[in-house]
Formats: sequence, C-alpha cells, structure tokens
Amino acid sequence: MLFIGIDLGTSAVKLLLTDETGRILNIVEREYSMSFPEPGWSEQEPEDWWKAIKDGIPELLQDADPSQVAGIGTTGQMHGLVVLDDDDQVIRPAILWNDGRTQKQTEMLNTEIGKDVLSERTGNIAFAGFTAPKLLWMKENEPENFAKIRRIMLPKDYVNHKLTGACATDYSDASGMLLLDVKNRRWSTEMLEICSVTEEQLPELHESSDPIGRLTPEAAEALGLSEDVVVCAGAGDNAAAAVGCGAVGDGRCNISLGTSGTVFITSDEFKVDAKNALHAFDHADGGYHLMGCILSAASCNKWWMDEILKTGDYAGEQTGIGPEDLGKNDVYFLPYLMGERSPHNDPAARGAFIGLRMDTKREEMTQAVLEGVAFAIRDCLEIAKEQGIEVTESTLCGGGAKSPLWRQILADVLDIDLLIPRTEQGPGYGGAMLAAVACGVYPDVSSCAKAFVSTKETVTPDSETARLYDERYRQWHALYPALRAAREQTEE
Repeated sequence: MLFIGIDLGTSAVKLLLTDETGRILNIVEREYSMSFPEPGWSEQEPEDWWKAIKDGIPELLQDADPSQVAGIGTTGQMHGLVVLDDDDQVIRPAILWNDGRTQKQTEMLNTEIGKDVLSERTGNIAFAGFTAPKLLWMKENEPENFAKIRRIMLPKDYVNHKLTGACATDYSDASGMLLLDVKNRRWSTEMLEICSVTEEQLPELHESSDPIGRLTPEAAEALGLSEDVVVCAGAGDNAAAAVGCGAVGDGRCNISLGTSGTVFITSDEFKVDAKNALHAFDHADGGYHLMGCILSAASCNKWWMDEILKTGDYAGEQTGIGPEDLGKNDVYFLPYLMGERSPHNDPAARGAFIGLRMDTKREEMTQAVLEGVAFAIRDCLEIAKEQGIEVTESTLCGGGAKSPLWRQILADVLDIDLLIPRTEQGPGYGGAMLAAVACGVYPDVSSCAKAFVSTKETVTPDSETARLYDERYRQWHALYPALRAAREQTEE
C-alpha cells in the first residue's frame, strides 16, 4: 500500500508519498501566490490550491504504481476562512491565518463577550488570526457575501471537499476557529450564535484518522487514482507535524520552524493556560495539546535574505557566524513582521532591529534574526513553565530546522535537547500516517508513530552559551513592552 500526504502550506503545497513502513518514495512541491489587498491583509484563491494538487500528484506518482495508493491524508494552514455558496462555489478569496484585519472584531470578542467567557466555552480567547473574528468581519464589511454562505470550511477541508465531496473537518483544525468547545469536542452553540452561523453551515466533526469518504469520479480522473482511495479527515498543520515527528501521547513537545513558529505540548488531559497566552487545542491523536504560535519564524529569515540582502544563499550567509559568536551578539531583532500572537496577541506589533552601531556587521544582523525567532519561541516555553510544565527536550521540524546553526542557537536559547527526526517533512508525513491509520494498516496514531518515526540527530545545548543567552533573553524580552508603550503613546 501507498499513502499520500498533502501539506497545504502558505506559499506552496507539498505532496509526499510513503509506503506502509514509512519509507518516503517521493516529494513534490508546487507554489502558488498570496495577495495582500491592504496592509496587514493576507488572502489566497482556494482554486489555486486544487490546481497545484492536480498538477503535482501525477509527478509524485511518476515512478510508482497509482493503483497501490490506498489513502490520502490532508493537512494545512490553520484558521483560514473558506466560504462556499449554494452552488459550492467559492464566494470570496480565503482569508488566511496571518491576516490581521480583524483587530476590531477580536477586541469586541475579548472585551464585550469577555476572555473568561470565551475560555470557558472554547478553551481559548480571541486572536486576530482565528476564524470566528473573520466571520464577524465578513458579516460587518461584506454583508452580501455573508448572506450567501452555505458552507464554512478551513483550507485543508476545502481540498478534502474537492477530493470527496464531503464537508468535514477534524477536531485539531476546528480548535483554531474559536467555534469549537475544545474540551468536549463539539461545536459551541453559544459561539455559533455570536457569529450568526448555524451548525448546518459547518463541517461534520471527526477524529483526524477517521475516513470521511473516497475519491469522487472527477477527482480520481483528475489525479490518475482509483475511486477506492480513502481520504481521512486530516489535521491542522501543527498537529500533523507533531504526529509526523512522533509527538503523540502525554508529555511530548514538538517545535516547528516553518513560516510561523510553534511550540506544541501534548497532554492526555484538557489543560488551559491561565493567561490564555497558549492555545488549548485538540490533538490529532485523540488527546489534547497546548500550543504557542509566533506568526513569523522561518519567514523572518526568508524576508531578511530575499528582500533585504537580495540573496538566495541562505547557508552562505551563515558561514561567518561561528560557535564563538553565540550568546555574545549585542544586536537584537523583534520578529513581529506580521504582528504577533503568542504571547502578546498584538496584531499591531512590528519587527525591529535594536542595538545597531557604526561597526555592526552583516553577520551580526543575520545572527540577530535567527536569535530573535529563538527568543520568541522561548517566550512560549516560559508561559508553559509558569503552568508547571517543564520541557526538557523537544523534536524539531520545519524549513528553519535544516540550518545547523539555527538548530544550535535554538538549543542554547531554550537550554534543552532538540531531537531531529529522520524525515524533515513533518506535516505531510503526519498526513500520510493518518491515512495509513484510516486504511487500517495501524490500529491508532500512536502505533503508527512508533513504526514510522525515528531520530537521526540530537542537538545538545552548550551550558556556557545557554547561560549567556539567558542574560540576553532577559534584555530582549524587555524590548517589546517598551516599544509597545511608545507606540501607544504616539497613538493617543
């Protein structure tokens, strides 16, 4: 048997093919565009996702027997709003996870409804990227489009709809909508009422490895696959990445350095961060997790390299930064290029370099970018520590994890061991694993993880460098409150 994992990312879809032992046979990537109609807005055309998948899967299968494909597991960017009309046509471009237009609606939910009420009903407070504020924005600003809504979907659910015709989602992805009662795994009737939507407009809820259907004749023909292929509910990208890295069961941690950065801490029991700075979500293994999310992680380095330095030689730019430089950089970078979610919940936050001098070198600024992201990740772990959760090691995935320098900086800043999985394709690999469970090859996600996942390298922190970074983290941590105070003073 063969299994396809579809990872619907922000800038591209990654398609992955595995056999039933977890051996990766092929990986294909197809890019698509993103639009920014106004500052802070972020949109995509859902049809572009489907076109990219249709274009990529034949290449994915060029050296394989398509008749052996038994299942597909889709994962992807969370929180995005996809709306369809009575004819199953997309009403407007998808509003993405990193869109900041809902500041007004987010503030209304957190103040008028109240953070305590939201936390009680959903396990979370409102963040600008969540789906519920997007619905409220659409109701207020596009009432004609809002009135046309028949189906409300998340990005990966739209793909699954194109594959099977089903309107379904999974608990991990639905957790990020602010419409789900996360603890009890059901839609919150109170939140639906607040957002003026009905349960009939929402997808059916499933565990991530549940089969939701088989390929429609149209989808099978377009992809060159059998109509017998099983499609599972799938998972949000962070939950799928955790599965793909083996972070299943109680007390595990996975850190992702993708476009955004996440800290993903698993639990068998439902837990809520007292400050609601971390998200309390369902996990793809049937359990729960706390998650901190920084909106800009590897995207900070991409911005610095592509837009500022105008180079594609990412590794070359890091060669001038040696072990002797770590923990000693006096240049600081705040990675808030798209605002920030955890722990600040501030869509108006902005990036900044602090500490520049006449003798500041290019390498020091590059190092500051990598360190700034690591410090922001540590912010999330510090919140977990305040809740009595002590993380001593974590798996690490995402594009940023390919950099040996960045891996070492992160290990030193966090002062924990980082376990590098044998495969770096966390979300897509997790999607394929969920498909294998859906097809009955493994009885549950935990069994599949034991069979599929292994560690190829452990990055250990240097104790002296960790001490130096601890001092610099304290200095860095004080910068955001000071800059926010200055910003708010000028806005008065």
